[in-house]
Amino acid sequence: MLQQIHSEIKNDPYYQQNFANDGERFVAWYLRRVLLRDAIQARDDLTDGSNDKQMDAVIVDDEERRILIIQGKFLASSTVDSEPLREILSAWVRLQDLESLQEDCNEKLKLKLEAVRNALEDEYRLEFELLTTGKLSEAAQGDLRAFADKLDQDGFDEFSASIHVIDSEIIETRLAEAEAQELPSLNHVMNVEAKNTLATEMSGAKTIMTVLPLAECLRLPGIADGKLFRKNVRQSLGANNKVNKALRATIAGERVKEFFYYHNGITAICDAATYDPAKETLKIEGLSVVNGCQSISTINSVSQRVRSPEAKEARILFRLYEIPDRALADRVSINTNSQTAVKPRDLRSNDKVMVGLKRAFEARFPDGSFLTKRGEERPTDRDAKKTIDAAVLAKMLMAWHCQRPNISYNEKKLFDEYYKTLFRTGYDPSSMLALQTWLNAIDDAWPNLALNDVLKAGRTYVKFHLLFSISSIFAAVNKQPTQVVAPSATMNAANSPGDILPLAANCLENALQNAINQSQIGGKIFSPQNWLKSNASVQGETLVAGTIAGMLPGFPNGAQLLNLMRVPAGDLSTRWQAE
Repeated sequence: MLQQIHSEIKNDPYYQQNFANDGERFVAWYLRRVLLRDAIQARDDLTDGSNDKQMDAVIVDDEERRILIIQGKFLASSTVDSEPLREILSAWVRLQDLESLQEDCNEKLKLKLEAVRNALEDEYRLEFELLTTGKLSEAAQGDLRAFADKLDQDGFDEFSASIHVIDSEIIETRLAEAEAQELPSLNHVMNVEAKNTLATEMSGAKTIMTVLPLAECLRLPGIADGKLFRKNVRQSLGANNKVNKALRATIAGERVKEFFYYHNGITAICDAATYDPAKETLKIEGLSVVNGCQSISTINSVSQRVRSPEAKEARILFRLYEIPDRALADRVSINTNSQTAVKPRDLRSNDKVMVGLKRAFEARFPDGSFLTKRGEERPTDRDAKKTIDAAVLAKMLMAWHCQRPNISYNEKKLFDEYYKTLFRTGYDPSSMLALQTWLNAIDDAWPNLALNDVLKAGRTYVKFHLLFSISSIFAAVNKQPTQVVAPSATMNAANSPGDILPLAANCLENALQNAINQSQIGGKIFSPQNWLKSNASVQGETLVAGTIAGMLPGFPNGAQLLNLMRVPAGDLSTRWQAE
């Protein structure tokens, strides 16, 4: 793995031209190749350098509602001592006093910390990753356990965090997942008790259910590097996840013997399974846990307690399905994850208004598709350009009709606080398609839009600001800057967006630059990510949109653009309230 990383950062001009040393290049490589950040995002994420305060990269991920802080150690040696862990602990302590930290950190980190501040207030989870090409020494492993215990102490609930050591094996596993490669097969021989094991066949698939001692779970291969969970729809959420804390408390408590009754069990799939009741063994080929990642990771994190005499009788239900068919295995993985947190969107997927919108859209556009559930896929006979995801529609409606693109990033609020505002019975399917057509056009034009790197690094939410800017320019052209144009009335323009999208990009770019200038005059730290989440961004973009509309008559193609953007008075209405 080390040789591959060396080769890739040496031979790719991107790493050589944009980063000062191999330490920075290593972190950038991980961001691009494993976390799939694009070239602009990776460069924006890096905070390494003088006064980085042990934070080499910082990502505020609004989609996953998490703050990820990476400390990289690109080492030729095979062993990593405790020093990097102490640096992470120091970073965690410093983050609890952001004002003091901002006084003596580098300029790039100062900007990131402003975004971190808002994210912490919005209850994003905090994760640290120690990224290394080496292995933790025995002493460092002890410090890692002590660090996890410190984070879990009473009194730190307001600032809990989790830490993950990403070594060469885990990097290799995650890289394979990122590249959608098949990982090597995991084979294992499990010790089982015949009296507690049932082997049967269900719908043509060999099924084995057994009651395992918790200590037997520690013998499972691929826990540390995540290979055991390769087909799980999500990986470990960290030691300080609420569910994992409860599991750990049960194992550590007086009622550890009752663990079996408090837990749903583990579900695994495999290519082949051979159960020998006489030898009390279960031979497994191609093992993968599809439900129970949190449980096994937590059991592994308290291995000493699990091996203690007090936990000897603690048991867990283990279900194993022999399913060599890959498509069926993927469906099992998705459908057995009942412990996945239920999000507000999930609760709304069968709401009568949502179902009505789906029926109306697909009736109007038989070749289109309206997806209401997470993980739902577009039918192959439907047009991708006419496929609308309910979560994306909520973001588009917030940006266009509510005129609040600064809220579009917050899916939780969209499907909870603002659900009835956004999803309305009888909403015009043609307007849904028009919004999606504009968003498709933004995605297609993205590489060529004249936006600075700060904006391009935030694509997931910047594109909804662009959608808002388009609506604002339309309203200004029609001399009704406080009104909202019906998206359906803009469909002709959406199908010929070549001259309008640059105007929207210019609107956002100028509004941002004006905000930066004002911040510098006031001597304040300016965070573009925070600005995009504030009403100030809306006000700035609205002001610039009016200026652009006023200048259009002087453009060489101004008359043509004005004609394309004018709409009947009946297609203008008041904005939907969302404050």
